Amino acid sequence: MRWGCLVNRQQSLLAARGLTDASDRLLSADEPLAELHHACGGTLPGTLAVPELLDLVRQSRQMGLRIAREFSAFDGEELVSGFARIHPLDEKEGDGCEVLVENWQRAPQTPASSHDMAERADAIDRASAEVTARLDARQIVQFVTATAPDASELLEKIEAAPGRAWSEYVTLAGIAHRQPLHWRLLDGASAQLPGSQRSWRLRLFPVGASGSAPRAFELLFIADQPFLEPSEPEEDTEETAQSRVIGSALTPVLRQPIARIIANAETIRARLAGPLRDDYSDYAGNIAAAGQHLAGMLDDLSDLEVVEAPGFSTAQERVDLADVARRAAGILGVRAQSKGITLLLGNAEEPEGNVLATAEFRRVLQILINLIGNAINYSPENSAVTITAKAGGNSGPVSVSVIDQGPGISREQAVKIFDKFERLGRDKDGNPDGGSGLGLYISRKLALAMKGELEVLPAEEGGSVSGAEFRLSLPQASD
Repeated sequence: MRWGCLVNRQQSLLAARGLTDASDRLLSADEPLAELHHACGGTLPGTLAVPELLDLVRQSRQMGLRIAREFSAFDGEELVSGFARIHPLDEKEGDGCEVLVENWQRAPQTPASSHDMAERADAIDRASAEVTARLDARQIVQFVTATAPDASELLEKIEAAPGRAWSEYVTLAGIAHRQPLHWRLLDGASAQLPGSQRSWRLRLFPVGASGSAPRAFELLFIADQPFLEPSEPEEDTEETAQSRVIGSALTPVLRQPIARIIANAETIRARLAGPLRDDYSDYAGNIAAAGQHLAGMLDDLSDLEVVEAPGFSTAQERVDLADVARRAAGILGVRAQSKGITLLLGNAEEPEGNVLATAEFRRVLQILINLIGNAINYSPENSAVTITAKAGGNSGPVSVSVIDQGPGISREQAVKIFDKFERLGRDKDGNPDGGSGLGLYISRKLALAMKGELEVLPAEEGGSVSGAEFRLSLPQASD
């Protein structure tokens, strides 16, 4: 990597570094870039969510050229700006890009004028409307188009009785006066469409010269919720319902404050704000570690909501397990080095592209990052963690295993280790690991969704004297 020389340049304005893959997924990032990525709705690893940086990364990767350019982005509260340097990586380095951001600055967003805000709101409504209609000066429907699956009954109703005011085809909420009302009284009202279970908000835009009576109207219906295919209702346990409430309501609210706590604590710990006593620096490090733990728990709760949602499914892609193993090991290499742990790729005997599975790349990467991360946590210092990808025979499943040299897992623990909220700490003192107890549960849910399996082999079955072996098996990709 090219980062080493940059770290030693005292005069460098480098503020953040990141690494993307061949699909423009952000695999790792320093705190400022990771915080902006999360603020823009991204996950790590996940597609780079900062539109301005994503565009530069795509250009650099596709053209194979270095790009250096100023950029700015809005994180929801402030305007973030800086100078981005994008370096394309070769095939050995993952075919992605190295993202370097210099001169990172934040500034309050300039308040938009009321006119600009109104125009922006109108543009958003036009882009998100699922039913649009053209009305004449008397608000009679002339034609209507719809992309919403649950608007078919409305279209049938209009076709069966054409030439009427639009308000006769829908039910208006909280409006008892006889129609037609002045269009300004209807703009922004709530409505119920026939045959739809969703709530709708309507917009009326006059067509014609300002100050004169409108010659026509543009009518929009915007749904308050996305359309979901009807499915058999699943009975939520109290535990599942609580986790969904936390995932939906609390995660977005807590993510950014926690990220700021981590960033500030890391700044104090590294003495970037000035000299500091060692004990205070250590204390700041503890705060940062606690914040990272909370951030990880929020990520787990978000993933839990996803995998337990009705109809959850994964993409069907050709995934090289040996390649994913190398990427996961690269992402966690620094953490392993900090404990003196060596990550060994034990699939050198397999030719490249020989361990192909039908699965979703980012989900496989998520599982392996969790398994390798756990192995690093439980392995003693100066030990090794081995990641091995194995091809399947004939049409049998392919697999990738993660083997640590920790205290191992007993047969009794192996039975419960994939249970929700189960925390089977394996440290030598028997203390719990402090995790959320969701990582392995979510990983196995993802494996099953990809028509695979995630299992753990006790030490005596795993082929090692000590430690545990976690094996992810997936369907072999067809030729």
